[in-house]
Amino acid sequence: MSSKYNLSITLDFLSKIDQNNNREWFTAHKEEYQNAHNEMIGFADGILEEMQKHDQIETPSGKKSLLRIYRDVRFSKNKLPYKNNMSGGFRRATKYLRGGYYFQIQPGNSFVEGGFWGPNPQDLLHIRKQIMADPDPLRAVLEGKKFKDTFGTLQGEKVKTSPKGFSIDDPAIDLLRHKQFIVTHHFSDKEVLGKDFHLKIASTFATMRPFFDYMSEILSTDLNGVERVDL
Repeated sequence: MSSKYNLSITLDFLSKIDQNNNREWFTAHKEEYQNAHNEMIGFADGILEEMQKHDQIETPSGKKSLLRIYRDVRFSKNKLPYKNNMSGGFRRATKYLRGGYYFQIQPGNSFVEGGFWGPNPQDLLHIRKQIMADPDPLRAVLEGKKFKDTFGTLQGEKVKTSPKGFSIDDPAIDLLRHKQFIVTHHFSDKEVLGKDFHLKIASTFATMRPFFDYMSEILSTDLNGVERVDL
């Protein structure tokens, strides 16, 4: 059964750009890129429509969610001008709903992610203090059967030993080491091309909600459960 959105067009173009990553080829195949990009706009609109049913998203449209295919090569050793994937993200609305959603379409490497890629130092310290005070609620989320079956373990960059001001002997040191708090789920190309794949992505994002609800709660309140004055 075919998808509502013909992502075969997108996967086909991305396979080609992976083998022909230069401006001359891209310029000559600009119409193919535009067709693939337009398909992604519709696809992202479909995800957004579903997500608005179970979350508050401030990203105004599928088009606005998409990231540019052009790479910033100014400070990179990799000078290839184009990404070999198409991706986008959705921002949750208001200061009380934390966390961000990310999706990527790429032959052999399509996935969704959600979480906190770069908490500012103040928020990161606050997260760690909340976890140190009571790690059980977060562990309960991460060990939930559906959550664990979907995302496996918590991902993200960590410090090697222990963060400054925290003991390496803390029972929650495995969580306290995190500098990023991210969950990920991969999809096969067959799934990408399957029926209503946008619904599967939206459903996977919905499965992140216990994690986002927990993080939103601890980020918006102090250690006594009172709303933070520094929000």
